[in-house]
Amino acid sequence: MTDHTALEIQRIAPRSSDLGEGLMVARTLPSRARRMVGAWCFLDHIGPTHFADGQGLHVGAHPHTRLQTFTWMIEGEILHRDSLGNEQVIRPGQVNLMTAGHGISHTEDSAQPGQRLHAAQLWIALPDAVAECPPDFAHYPDLPQWNDAQAPAVRCALMAGQYAGHAAPTAVHSPLLGLELRNTGSTPVTVALALAPGFEHGLMALEGSFTLAGQGFAMDELAYVAPGPDQAALELAPGARVLLLGGAPLGEAVTMWWNFVGPDLASIRGYRAEWEAASPRFGSVPGGEGRRIAAPALP
Repeated sequence: MTDHTALEIQRIAPRSSDLGEGLMVARTLPSRARRMVGAWCFLDHIGPTHFADGQGLHVGAHPHTRLQTFTWMIEGEILHRDSLGNEQVIRPGQVNLMTAGHGISHTEDSAQPGQRLHAAQLWIALPDAVAECPPDFAHYPDLPQWNDAQAPAVRCALMAGQYAGHAAPTAVHSPLLGLELRNTGSTPVTVALALAPGFEHGLMALEGSFTLAGQGFAMDELAYVAPGPDQAALELAPGARVLLLGGAPLGEAVTMWWNFVGPDLASIRGYRAEWEAASPRFGSVPGGEGRRIAAPALP
């Protein structure tokens, strides 16, 4: 059994970015300190924010390759449209999972202006064996949710993988865990996390704060735990909402730039050139042709 007090934890600070119209994003993956947690290669905490009347999230058409985009909705609604012709509103407690594979493009917009918005946006790097698969999109409106057996005030929602006898329906391509733990009570509560020894793990508060093995973490700070431990003591502050990510180390070369994942920089250059040339690889988002985002210059 793991000695909770001896747990080695890497603390990763977020980087803040303003996406316009008052929308702040805190990014913890990738960072110089830690590029990935398993195959999870990107983590943006969007909001929480309340848009003014007539304003909202508006992200124009942009491309992706060799990854899955994974959206976990907490407050508000986002309308997803993609080059396969899919159009889907995601609501709180739901997951949108878009598989870019060979290539796809999409837009993201607030379903209604002037509402609160709070979400986690993640990417999953696809293993080489399936990285060039045809693009796909899936919407998951019903995910396993339960109250922790030892700490009933803690509400769990399983977004990916398996935990405590539950299995998420989300179709991922490498061993992963995505779990939200929320303290619905008015006092701090401690839960014993079961960790897969072969996984690396990351924890981040989407609301409130938490203490892991005696170390305190504020909202948006990522606590990274390398493979090895099989359990950890997690204390949730009242009202805290904590995201637990896990996964087996991918063990493959992953190059990330802008919205692309590729095996090397040469492939990234190729994807960028194809996007700028309006290549059929990425298709066209119905209704989004006039909001196409140009790729930045390569460094």
